[in-house]
Amino acid sequence: MSILTVKSISHGFGDRAIFEDVSFRLLNGEHIGLIGANGEGKSTFMSIITRKLVPDEGQIEWSNKVRVGYMDQHTELEAGLTIRDVLKGAFKYLFDLEEEMLAITDKMGEATPEELDKLLEDMGTIQDMLDHNGFYVIDSKIEEIAGGLGLRDVGLDKEVSALSGGQRTKVLLTKLLLETPDILLLDEPTNYLDESHIEWLRRYLQNYENAFILISHDIPFLNSVINLIYHMENRKLARYVGDYDNFMRVHDVNKKQLEAAFDRQQKEISKLETFVAKNKARAATAGMAKARQKKLDKIDVIELPKDKIKPEFYFKQARAAGKIIFETTDLVIGYDSPLSKPLNIRMERGEKIALVGANGLGKTTLLKSLMGELKSVAGKAELGDYQFIGYFEQEIKGSNYNTCIEEIWEEFPGKSQYEIRAMLAKCGLTTKHIESKIVVLSGGEQAKVRLCKLLNVETNILILDEPTNHLDVDAKAELKKALQEYKGSILIVCHEPEFYSDVVTSVWNCEEWTTKII
Repeated sequence: MSILTVKSISHGFGDRAIFEDVSFRLLNGEHIGLIGANGEGKSTFMSIITRKLVPDEGQIEWSNKVRVGYMDQHTELEAGLTIRDVLKGAFKYLFDLEEEMLAITDKMGEATPEELDKLLEDMGTIQDMLDHNGFYVIDSKIEEIAGGLGLRDVGLDKEVSALSGGQRTKVLLTKLLLETPDILLLDEPTNYLDESHIEWLRRYLQNYENAFILISHDIPFLNSVINLIYHMENRKLARYVGDYDNFMRVHDVNKKQLEAAFDRQQKEISKLETFVAKNKARAATAGMAKARQKKLDKIDVIELPKDKIKPEFYFKQARAAGKIIFETTDLVIGYDSPLSKPLNIRMERGEKIALVGANGLGKTTLLKSLMGELKSVAGKAELGDYQFIGYFEQEIKGSNYNTCIEEIWEEFPGKSQYEIRAMLAKCGLTTKHIESKIVVLSGGEQAKVRLCKLLNVETNILILDEPTNHLDVDAKAELKKALQEYKGSILIVCHEPEFYSDVVTSVWNCEEWTTKII
């Protein structure tokens, strides 16, 4: 049974086309991975099918009474609410029914016998709906799902305005799962999730009976939960049965076949054009030349898709730092209250260290405390000599209305426009992206702009806070290669072992230091 039918949609922003005549069907029980390079329009597609965005052309048709749950990374959480308040919002329709039932109770005292019968019937119907939908076990449902995604450790009575990026993602995802929709639409749900909660979500989706569409650049995670791939490329959407690995095999075969057909056709076209040019002016052969021209005119010319600009990352090296990168003495990190036990840790030149552990433990806080951006609760951190630090922040708050060119020019005012464009192009951004405002770019494209700044300054220490979030497969592979080749020191926060395990020399588990209960 078709849950969703998309018919011939086309859409673009300004003169930049995103889709051209794209069609799609979602059937009951399908677990779909929606993939493609950064900027191909995956999140735009989600916005269109949820009717948050109206396409320039085409139709979107949902089956009747289908409840759609969409996890959008950009959803705002209302200030003043606690995590529990937000999660209870998943059951708003049940609380509304309870209010309706209480209103019926108030009316009963003044009702006629006939009205009373009707009120009792309505009350019975509502009571059955509340029982059937688990209204009286809402608190235990919240505890169960919130526990699975680690929110109980954060504290369900904590205000959402005080949450980190990872905690905020967990709240949105938990609320969505509590809503038990008929279809899940998940846009990079593993971003900011730690390893244990990614594993919990993996098991949940593996056992999920309804349909879902998942956008993710985490290939091992994607492979473990989906049975279909839809690939976005060059304004088109193509369907592949199986996982990402099978998609890659079939896609490569199809690409080679298309290239071979293109070469054969080009040879045939060249041969026909040569014959026409040589023979159209001679009376004896003009008829044959005309026939060849007709054949030429009827050829449906094969077009090869334009190769995507692949990023080329290389970190510029400053002079060597001193032997000690940092050393702490009874350092306690935190804000109003301590987030860690007293830390006595040390990093030396050339070390590459991954900080891992559950979200909310203070990994980002530790990075900022070490750099002196945040005052520690107690103790001290001493930095070594000759340090040129490059810092990649996990998230940038607020909307940026600069164009990519303006953003990089502010950082490198001495560069020419040609040089600025070349720097951005090396990060895998096209001319259209480079001239666009940052606010309209995808998360992956924005990350590439931020990486562009880091790649073009000389550093001997890289401090990277979740650098792989939003990056597509090609960009992640290139970043990994660049970090492996980097001669300086690296301190990286990352939840993807398959990314950092071949880069770092040691792994520090922050769960061993935290004051929180894990």
